[in-house]
Amino acid sequence: MPRIALATYDPGAEPTKDRDLPVLVRALTDAGAEAEARHWDDPDADWGAYDLVVIRSTWDYSWRAEEFGAWVERVGAVTRLANPPAVVRWNSDKRYLGELAAAGVPTVPTRYLAPGEPADLPADHEYVIKPTSGAGARFAARYTPAEHETAVRQLARMHAEGFTAMVQPYVRDIDVSGERALQFFGGALLHASRKGAVLSSGTPYDADKVAHPDLQPWQPTDAELAVAEKALTTVPGGAPGLLYARVDLVDGEDGQPRVMELELVEPNLFLFLHPASLPRVTEVILAAAAED
Repeated sequence: MPRIALATYDPGAEPTKDRDLPVLVRALTDAGAEAEARHWDDPDADWGAYDLVVIRSTWDYSWRAEEFGAWVERVGAVTRLANPPAVVRWNSDKRYLGELAAAGVPTVPTRYLAPGEPADLPADHEYVIKPTSGAGARFAARYTPAEHETAVRQLARMHAEGFTAMVQPYVRDIDVSGERALQFFGGALLHASRKGAVLSSGTPYDADKVAHPDLQPWQPTDAELAVAEKALTTVPGGAPGLLYARVDLVDGEDGQPRVMELELVEPNLFLFLHPASLPRVTEVILAAAAED
């Protein structure tokens, strides 16, 4: 009987925001595994006792990047971790978008402003500021050139807390065509979803935001699949080393899909929207746990 841990975050007194977690634990248990959800920062967890640890919803990791990185290394040294530590390290910092662009993958144009660098912000178009280590639109906001002083204050706050900022043009087609998330599991497309724009004009960067507004199933186009698959070929170790991957796409000014983010650490699977995908996810996880 394989022992499998699904690593998640500690929600404290609040219920978990991972709607898929109890469903996946139950499916793995029903399939014959000894499966359980464990908080990634649980000091009493014996990670070496598991045949496989799957990073599922460690959704507070981006604010504790150094601690999380150390945990990834410890777990990867004593058992199989999915995704692998090298992939998690690479994907935890969104400067990987520069590597995708250099490899010829269509991406949203991105500049980076590290602590100590001047606030070089666009003066002729709307733009977005967000951290290179972040999730759920935290510390993300949308600005016009007229809001320069407010944007500078956000940068100062982020830099004071040690965050490097990303600056991207606001992709206006997202207000029309939304953002598409193509989910891969075990090296093959699992399902796809579409959501509306997350960042509303005037919403403060430190305000709570709905991370997946108007979420609905989506049938990806051939062009979207081609861009997603090309992005996955740039991952360290290649796509075959991934248990799961989510490629988030938006349409550029030319109407063609571009990578907004490549989620290889703890992407929401949206199984509640795609319940037919649960057997495939269960099968792939069980196979990974059985590998030598």
